[in-house]
Amino acid sequence: MRNVTEENLTEAVLRQITAQDPRVQQVVTSLVRHLHAFIREVEPTEDEWFTAIDFLTRTGQKCDAQRQEFILLSDTLGVTMLVDAINHRLAEGVTETTVTGPFHAAALEMGNGAMIARGPEGQRGNHAVVRGRVLDVNHNPLAGVKVDVWQSDDDGFYDVQDENQPEMNLRAILTTDEHGEYWFRTVRPSSYPIPTDGPVGELLLGTGRHPMRPAHIHFRLTHPHYKRLTTHVFVEGDEYLDSDAVFGVKDSLVVPFVLNEDRAKAAEYEFPGPFYEANFDFTLEASQ
Repeated sequence: MRNVTEENLTEAVLRQITAQDPRVQQVVTSLVRHLHAFIREVEPTEDEWFTAIDFLTRTGQKCDAQRQEFILLSDTLGVTMLVDAINHRLAEGVTETTVTGPFHAAALEMGNGAMIARGPEGQRGNHAVVRGRVLDVNHNPLAGVKVDVWQSDDDGFYDVQDENQPEMNLRAILTTDEHGEYWFRTVRPSSYPIPTDGPVGELLLGTGRHPMRPAHIHFRLTHPHYKRLTTHVFVEGDEYLDSDAVFGVKDSLVVPFVLNEDRAKAAEYEFPGPFYEANFDFTLEASQ
């Protein structure tokens, strides 16, 4: 293709895209159109374009087995939540979804009632009991659901970020009992900043945004006959619920963590003193 101009370049590129897969054809041609439209709108200088390329290069270089900077970028631009919304147009009454986040990792299978806080946070943090049921849309309890949970400690760090935490800390895979119930012991999570030591942090700070996420616990529920659910449970009253850096908060996922000062009850849970209690029931949609 010769003698391309600002006016005919987009069509010249599109004519060369002849993918055998119709979906690949649709995605790539749409990408070219939108990307070219973006370039025409902002008219970047060559220095600005090389800055953008450098940003993407450094984003990839920041990724490793423990950290996915591109997921973080997608999250902070609201792209992850938009993809999530498009892919989870759920039936009425089904628990709402939200982002997976960059910190999901392998976890140990544990029995209900397990203490998942096995690091130093177990001594200094505010203890908590989280429990609930897993139901179908007709409110019938679902047994045998795998409940994968993961969270940060009381200082806002996940085990993969913190060398002082044991491996697979504050993570577990539980299984609902015959009543559809799950429960575990942990520490009350805290709000925390997403990592700002990489390109995504530069972008946030450079655009006047804070990096904070409200306190939450991640859940992923799986069962062979029901659609997988990935979501959070957020701590009611957190100051960042209305400005989550990754846009993941939904009112239906916010629950109170209620302080319990009953010493006898604390002793039953092997806690040294007052603790928090949170209850959340999940509703799953059957697979088609």
